[in-house]
Amino acid sequence: MARKIWDISQLLGPELPVWPGDTAFEHKRTWQMEEGSPVNVSALTLSTHTGAHADAPLHYDASAPDIATVDLEPYLGECLVVDARGSNGEVQVGDLPHLRSIDRVLFRTYEKFPHDKWDEGFTAIAPETIEWLAVQGVKLVGTDAPSIDPQNSKTMDAHKAVLKADMRILEGLVLDDVPEGRYELIALPLPILGGDASPVRAILRELPDA
Repeated sequence: MARKIWDISQLLGPELPVWPGDTAFEHKRTWQMEEGSPVNVSALTLSTHTGAHADAPLHYDASAPDIATVDLEPYLGECLVVDARGSNGEVQVGDLPHLRSIDRVLFRTYEKFPHDKWDEGFTAIAPETIEWLAVQGVKLVGTDAPSIDPQNSKTMDAHKAVLKADMRILEGLVLDDVPEGRYELIALPLPILGGDASPVRAILRELPDA
């Protein structure tokens, strides 16, 4: 029997909200069948942090690896989805359930993901929470928020905690329809040379023994 799949990626289109000041998403046809071309071909303009995306260590450390050279293993495997909608401002250690032998944790913070507007007051993840997850052996943290740090952060403390622990980050996931629990995560970044991040097609798949 086929295992159920949840697509947790954002839909990429002209109405996609982006970080204030970042590149707006644009999709433009360069060759068109209706104009005599045998095929349709398009050009994309977008930020490396468009929609659901994976941050490279290069994003928050100029001497760290780019997205093309990071190990793919953290982006593929069993994960735990945590309902953190009750968190106030930042996900704190006290908001976490008991963790047992899990390498990847994804946080749902939105009641309903804001597909059509930018939310400046999104729920970040406290750096102490990142540090605690690292001690538990977690190697990837994901969120439905656009960043693990608050929008107005200048110190990027949560990102720095991730860097110190050599963890990986997924941001901008859509977890509205995903019950809390364990899944298989597949969210591979593109091998962009020099890339500080990459959009991903992120999915969750029901575990074989579910």
